Amino acid sequence: MSKPVRVRFAPSPTGPLHIGGVRTALYNYLFAKKQGGTFILRIEDTDQTRYIKGAEEYIQEALKWSGIVPDEGPEKGGDYGPYRQSDRKAGYGKFVQQLIDEDKAYYAFDSAEELTEMREQAKKAKMPNWQYNSITRNSMKNSLTLSKDEVQAKLDANEPYAVRIKIPRNEEVRFHDTIRGWIVVNTSNLDDKVIFKSDGMPTYHMANVIDDYNMKISHVIRGEEWLPSAPLHVLLYRFLGWEDAMPEFAHLPLILKPDGNGKLSKRDGDRLGFPVFPINWKNPETGETASGYREQGYFPEAFTNMLAFLGWNPGSDQEIYPLQDLIDAFSLERVGKAGAKFDAKKTVWFNEQYLKNTENKKLAELLVPVLKEQEIEFNTAQLPSICGLLKERASFLTEMVQNGLYFFKAPNEYDEKTINKKWKENAPHIVEDLKAAFSRTDYTAQSLKEAFETYLAQNELSFGKAGPVLRVAITGSGMGPSLYDICAILGQKEVESRINKALKELP
Repeated sequence: MSKPVRVRFAPSPTGPLHIGGVRTALYNYLFAKKQGGTFILRIEDTDQTRYIKGAEEYIQEALKWSGIVPDEGPEKGGDYGPYRQSDRKAGYGKFVQQLIDEDKAYYAFDSAEELTEMREQAKKAKMPNWQYNSITRNSMKNSLTLSKDEVQAKLDANEPYAVRIKIPRNEEVRFHDTIRGWIVVNTSNLDDKVIFKSDGMPTYHMANVIDDYNMKISHVIRGEEWLPSAPLHVLLYRFLGWEDAMPEFAHLPLILKPDGNGKLSKRDGDRLGFPVFPINWKNPETGETASGYREQGYFPEAFTNMLAFLGWNPGSDQEIYPLQDLIDAFSLERVGKAGAKFDAKKTVWFNEQYLKNTENKKLAELLVPVLKEQEIEFNTAQLPSICGLLKERASFLTEMVQNGLYFFKAPNEYDEKTINKKWKENAPHIVEDLKAAFSRTDYTAQSLKEAFETYLAQNELSFGKAGPVLRVAITGSGMGPSLYDICAILGQKEVESRINKALKELP
């Protein structure tokens, strides 16, 4: 019987959450929900030197906005907490000591200066890739080269140390990756990574393995950048006697820059003309700011839909997948190995689709704060109809307001191209006639259309002669949605007022 699906997203609070991290969280979430499993948020704050105040809160807010809600985590709690590694500090030491006692790890007392000197000497000897490993460890200052009394004396004196894993020499480490298949690595290519520090905190490698075991994680779904560390983690499971409980691994492809030249990084935020963070970030320590998708007006559903397609393919032509549909369709088997190029234009396209597919009433509710922020007066009852007309030609809510400002204010400026080409001697007369013709209707869009077409037929005029000049008089624009719908929304009094204003102001 297979074990219950339990997956985790384990970011470090060292800055804002990159969209690559959000995608990792999303894939974990989709996989868990598809399998009827549990999605866990775990904060990996073992490196206190890189901790940034506010980063953890940012991570939680970003996930919440994206619709990726943990079943267990620092806020929600759960049976396997605490969910912050700094709160689990007391539980790591015994496992480190177990490895030391079983000769699978050792104390290393080399200072940073001594390690730097060794690397410099190796470079001079034309060995630029020096590692602390099964060969070099015997020439370093550690519990393998020092006597037991010397080691104990250093520990009693509280000398700084690190605990390093003792990687065996020339052995094969084999593990299966759901996305990449079988992976085989020779231990001669691995170094003796630090797994514990003298401040009492484990490094990521040790902590994540212990936490995954204790939290009964069934699948580790993470970015490709962790693939080189996977053999070390497999060895830790073996050394700790947990090989039978080892989770299945799946390493996700990188998100690449639009030109495909390298990984899309945090440093690319705004530099390339689009956000790389889900929500705005302001570093409380440096004051540095970076823009997010939320503040730029993206729907969270469009954002997550876009992210899902950066590495995953449903195997069909369908591209619009609300969150529940993503859950139903998702599988790790359809995640590719190759890096996925980020496409900013495609991201805008996703937002356009969600804008168009959102009910007018809901759009109206979303538009209210935008209008209030811009101090634009509006008629609440008219907003759904206005949204219905404007959403077909916009990518964002703010763009709807910008394109349809004439719904809220009479124009003070008129499209010069239309005026220069269309507004001739006959235009004022045509506009005046149409005002009168419209006044004899009930001002519904259909009745206005019929009155307009009747006027054209009676006067043997083309739409091009009358339509643009009437539109520019009422909206100030040379193009836009149905003029009949616009007039029906504005109402007779407002339409006639605008026509009168245009007749006075236009040459």
